[in-house]
Amino acid sequence: METKKVVPLKAQDEEPTNGTVSIAKPGGFDLNRFKSKRSGMAGVDPLPGVLPVHRASEAKDFIRLHPDDEAYWSPGLCFVSVPIKGQKHDTLHLIEEDLALEFLPEARVTRQLLVLASKPFDIFFLCTVPTQNLDGTWNASNLQGCLEAKDRWVMLVSRKAEGVDAYGVKRARSEDAFAEPKWPTQSLSEIIEVTFAGRMIDRDDHPSLLRLIGAKQSVS
Repeated sequence: METKKVVPLKAQDEEPTNGTVSIAKPGGFDLNRFKSKRSGMAGVDPLPGVLPVHRASEAKDFIRLHPDDEAYWSPGLCFVSVPIKGQKHDTLHLIEEDLALEFLPEARVTRQLLVLASKPFDIFFLCTVPTQNLDGTWNASNLQGCLEAKDRWVMLVSRKAEGVDAYGVKRARSEDAFAEPKWPTQSLSEIIEVTFAGRMIDRDDHPSLLRLIGAKQSVS
């Protein structure tokens, strides 16, 4: 019968220089084999991740909207809110307009822009900006505040308590109260794609659309 050759541990494995006892790991495990080679790469900005999506007034703080309206203000998009099992509030979804027109009442569909926005200290979010009913005081004052936020720090505050159906646009007392946002370099499309992953209704058998129209969903 063949005998296995016993290979002694190297001296540095038997007695480390710091005086501790080292236990040999089976297979020579090396954590560095799994080290990310992309983290902290020079010149590469990580995606900001899934961003909150809400109106300017819901920030409850001073905000800035990206000044480049060609690159970081979306065209008019279609949205619908979908009840999700286990969640207290409906979840905002993007929906293709053709599907919305075919399957949903017009009142269920919201049309608005998405704009990259920031609170002080680079707390980013996607700001919804109305595109319809701009003759209404709420939407008109919302849009006014969003346009002003391209150039300065502003806060949108409801004036309903004053008996006024509109938002008040409050400017920061000092224009340099907060540093300019360090805007992400990724495109708006990339940011929206990450934020709305799994929440883009693009086919007639999408589970979220089936939920909205009360259609039975297949069980896989």
